[in-house]
Amino acid sequence: MSDVKHARERSSAGPFWDQNRTSQDEVSPAVTGGGLRAISGVDWLFYGVVAAISLGIGVVNALSAAQDAAWRGAVYNFRTPLFWEMSSIVTIIAVAPVLFFAVRRMRDVSRWPLRLGLAVAAIIAFSSLHIAGMVGLRKAVMFLAGGTYDFHFSLATLIYEFRKDVMTCLLIGGALWLIDSRRAAPQARSVVTTPQADSASVAADMVWLRDGSSRIRIEPRDVVTIGSAGNYVEYCMADSRTHLVRGTLAAEEARLTKFNIVRVHRTRLVNLSRVTGLKAGPNGDFELMLDTGEAISGSRRYRHAVASIEALAADPAPVASTNAARR
Repeated sequence: MSDVKHARERSSAGPFWDQNRTSQDEVSPAVTGGGLRAISGVDWLFYGVVAAISLGIGVVNALSAAQDAAWRGAVYNFRTPLFWEMSSIVTIIAVAPVLFFAVRRMRDVSRWPLRLGLAVAAIIAFSSLHIAGMVGLRKAVMFLAGGTYDFHFSLATLIYEFRKDVMTCLLIGGALWLIDSRRAAPQARSVVTTPQADSASVAADMVWLRDGSSRIRIEPRDVVTIGSAGNYVEYCMADSRTHLVRGTLAAEEARLTKFNIVRVHRTRLVNLSRVTGLKAGPNGDFELMLDTGEAISGSRRYRHAVASIEALAADPAPVASTNAARR
């Protein structure tokens, strides 16, 4: 046991458990960026599904329009309504990245007024591009075919197209929002919850000692004994090093018990994992032999601390069964 009067020369600080946690970054959205960069990875699958469904709806609508015309007594004409539908669908597919970009920007902000403003701006931009692109495509195709196209530009026509575009935006944007939400949920758990739990688990297995302004990390399995020395406690390690730090033996006992380091005497703790032998005395006292070759005396007051060792030593069955298995 080290002399207390030399404690100031060796160390003058108390034991320290590292409770600092690694800071975690905020969960970032799955994809951010501008323009076509808003579509990446699995988004292309969703984009393809939207395109396929839109084309299917366009074909069904064209067939329905041709059938309705025939029921009214007109000539069954599938090509004309198909052209009107496809010109609109192709334009929707072309300007759909506007919705991808808007949804991702909306997820970047937390205030609902800003999200609502972005949604309104996206719908207006989408509808404007859709109407302009659809009309331009129809005019170009009709011109090449030797005909003309009149959009009948008016407020009523714009409202007619705009209300359909609103529903298209809600369907595509809403589906993308839900997909991103489901994708972000497990990512949030893995980035936030799991690292915190892992950090707490790792911290629970660490023992840090404060030596002045320095921090010393030790492995619990390397501790052999801990003895009291006045206002200090002395850690005796397996490599013969010692650490003298300010503290009480009771405080060390309370936090090191989970590492199988227990009190065997009023002035000493022992790591039971390093015990190789136990010798019981007639008066209840006992002696522990350690793997370092030391013999440590224990008081009968703390005989319960080595009860697990005595129980194992009293039952030779595991050893016998092991030997039998080897034969």
